[in-house]
Amino acid sequence: MYIIKISKRVLIVFIGMLFYTISCSDDILDQTNPNVITPNSFWNTEEDAEKGIIGAYSPFTNIWYYTRFEIFTSDYRDDVVNGFNTSERTAVGYFSGTSESNATFWVWSAMYQCVTRANEVLFNVPNIEMDADYKDNILGEAYFIRAFNYFNLVNNWLNVPLITTPISEIEQPNLIEQADPAEVWTLIESDLKNAQALLPDSWSADDVGRVTSGAATGMLGKVFLYQEKYAEAKAEFEKVMDGRYQLAEDYTHNFTEAYENNVESLFEIQLISDGNSGWGADAPGVGKGAAFQPDLAPKGFTNQDGMRINEWVLDLYNDETTVNGEMDPRAFATLFFNSNDSTEYRGRYLKSRTYGNKTYAEALSDDGTDIFANKYLDWEYNGFTESQQLGWYGSGNNVRILRYADILLMFAEAEFMLNGSSQAALDAINQVRERADMPPHASITMQDIEDERVKELSLERTRYFDLLRWDRVVERIVNNPELKSESAGTSAYKSGREYIAIPQNEIDGNPNFKQNPGY
Repeated sequence: MYIIKISKRVLIVFIGMLFYTISCSDDILDQTNPNVITPNSFWNTEEDAEKGIIGAYSPFTNIWYYTRFEIFTSDYRDDVVNGFNTSERTAVGYFSGTSESNATFWVWSAMYQCVTRANEVLFNVPNIEMDADYKDNILGEAYFIRAFNYFNLVNNWLNVPLITTPISEIEQPNLIEQADPAEVWTLIESDLKNAQALLPDSWSADDVGRVTSGAATGMLGKVFLYQEKYAEAKAEFEKVMDGRYQLAEDYTHNFTEAYENNVESLFEIQLISDGNSGWGADAPGVGKGAAFQPDLAPKGFTNQDGMRINEWVLDLYNDETTVNGEMDPRAFATLFFNSNDSTEYRGRYLKSRTYGNKTYAEALSDDGTDIFANKYLDWEYNGFTESQQLGWYGSGNNVRILRYADILLMFAEAEFMLNGSSQAALDAINQVRERADMPPHASITMQDIEDERVKELSLERTRYFDLLRWDRVVERIVNNPELKSESAGTSAYKSGREYIAIPQNEIDGNPNFKQNPGY
């Protein structure tokens, strides 16, 4: 990830001028500081445009966002994860989040940082004289970043302000109103179509990780699916089912640093273990590694509250066996559980192991029944013995946001909704199953699609939003308080709390903002 740096010399000059002007006349105070970066002095060159778009990516790796805190607004809210304790981080997961919660504000803030910077790019870059194709690419990236973050915002908070120009261009920004969610969805669609047209099919090796037209197309299909526009969703998914992406041969490789940005990846957040630490914003010298790993790690391998996996998930994996009569290999890649079973997969035997290659008995106990996470911990490849071996940011394992397997399963869902258990739907879901050595379905129901999404995509920030779009949050989570038994159950639920509370500082600072229902 590129970071715009301000040199020590610039800072020294600025500080010196600050002290000098304290004792000077008003005439001196009226002078323009040539060292201060302003919109007029910055947005002039191709290099400025490139810095601007890299700055728009940067909040993705903020600890307030995908580096860590986003996981509490996604995985920790679903029916897979049973978060320990009742901290403000886990509160949203059992419907007890508040508008004053730092975690709530931080994630919202990081998403709007991305939106704000994308708006600056879209406003200023068209006026820069530069290579036309590269200008289009950068504008396409800005459209994607804005659309992606509004997708996250509307799915998490529902009633959000729709800001499409720089704040400096808005006469009274403190009087902006929340938009009708339908307007937000319309903008997301429009932005992704623009991104689709402007982005390249690929980037050079030096720019791997920047979004492509394929990422925009896959995301547009997902946006249509979430709105139940099944024909439109299917059409977009088919565009990226043209051979440019394929399933990685080994499922487990999708969650390791060694196999980042592989043939299956449409979009992932680029994290890096660069030795930096520090807490907070997207700034030089601040860690950009996978600080969310301690929130996934098993008990004893984390200094955070942590969580366990609800039993029904392992039961689902146990409902059927591979073509060789063994356990679904995705279970071992996703979970850490008390079992001596193994599955032969891609020339090796997968077993239940965690940090330090420890068995359940070695790590916890011979008779333990708790189930923990394994996906993304990456201990097998990086050799770590616990989740913070090198500090908060010790692992550079990327967060996979959109994989080709997800495209295939979403296509199967769209096709099923249009035509039932058709051959096209079967072909798509069976590609995913074949990679895991699971027997093909001869016919499918919607439940089969839902189950396959759990087996393939658990702990990938998708499950809660699947339940939300299927209108099953109450049925599946609220009505089953045991799924949140390690915190406080689900008694705090009120109608509307499927969505997060609008941050209180936003309510206090804008008389037009209204709090979400249920809070």
